[in-house]
Amino acid sequence: MDKRLYQVISWLQNEQLDMAMIHSSTNVYYLTQFMCEPHERFLGLFIFPHAEPFLICPLLDVDKAQDSGWSYTVIGYDDVENPWEIVRNEVRKRLPNRQIRIAIEKERVSYARVEQLTQVIASNEIVSIDEEINKWRLIKTDQEIDWMREAARLADYGVEIGMNFLKKGCTEMEVLGQIELELKKKGIEGMAFDTMVLFGEKSALPHGTPGLRELNKGDMVLFDLGVKWKGYCSDITRTVAFGTIDEKQQEIYEVVLQAQLEALNHCKPDIRVGNLDQAARSVIEEAGYGKYFTHRVGHGLGMELHEYPSLNATNENLLQVGMTFTIEPGIYIPNLCGVRIEDDVVITTTGYETLTSFPKELQVIC
Repeated sequence: MDKRLYQVISWLQNEQLDMAMIHSSTNVYYLTQFMCEPHERFLGLFIFPHAEPFLICPLLDVDKAQDSGWSYTVIGYDDVENPWEIVRNEVRKRLPNRQIRIAIEKERVSYARVEQLTQVIASNEIVSIDEEINKWRLIKTDQEIDWMREAARLADYGVEIGMNFLKKGCTEMEVLGQIELELKKKGIEGMAFDTMVLFGEKSALPHGTPGLRELNKGDMVLFDLGVKWKGYCSDITRTVAFGTIDEKQQEIYEVVLQAQLEALNHCKPDIRVGNLDQAARSVIEEAGYGKYFTHRVGHGLGMELHEYPSLNATNENLLQVGMTFTIEPGIYIPNLCGVRIEDDVVITTTGYETLTSFPKELQVIC
């Protein structure tokens, strides 16, 4: 039996739970290697401590589920069938008709889905499995890290494409389109999130939206992008200057770079997670820009762009070998410019490895 599935079964047994329903596409993929985006349709993986699990998905995805390597029951349903009636029948085959204790992803399952579940299965208690899955997904295997390393290499390439395409008068959307076109030629599964290419004063928007803003001499240009490869995400940010750079912009850049390097210096096993944020923030605050660093220093990274843990200053957990996350301090001066530098990091036995490797030294593109 697959190690990940066995972890769920062991946890159900230890907690004296009768069943787990895994509904989110990401966690179904984590446990089965079957990637499915069912849209409004129902997708469910049902796991039992003392009975065979089953997977239910839209009929049009059954072949894909069986080809994924999932060796247990796969049940498909068409658009005129009620999948919950199938769930009722399958659960009754495996459990006596009694009140049961169920584990679900409380942070991911809608209230409507919970209502549908409890209408077909009598339950006297529903508990959360989210914390346990977060812990299991936290430490990446060598294979997962290899996939993330390739995703990071492709993200580096995306920044290179964008920088090489910069020219006076081009728009943010033109550069964005070129990046995504060239990455798709490399066979990526898709972008990990909406690509950001922001010029000038728009670079001061941490979650800005690219548009038809044209590039002018003296603009800072912020690239934030990532891809999905084998189900795993990358996430990189680089900021460059176009044509010229003034003293203020250069000062801001150097402060952010030093903040990022200081946070990276704290990336080693058994260091408190919150220390990374504090290390970067202290550099920025000492330079007088503290109020312009408006977010945490990073976030967990893996099959999803934002995973456990949150790298905020109050996180008391310790770094462990195999954890993967971003380090991305920034300074954002409204109506002037913003600078963010972001790398993907994995904790190793001796410290850390940055999976992204595009140069971070200040570049002025002419």
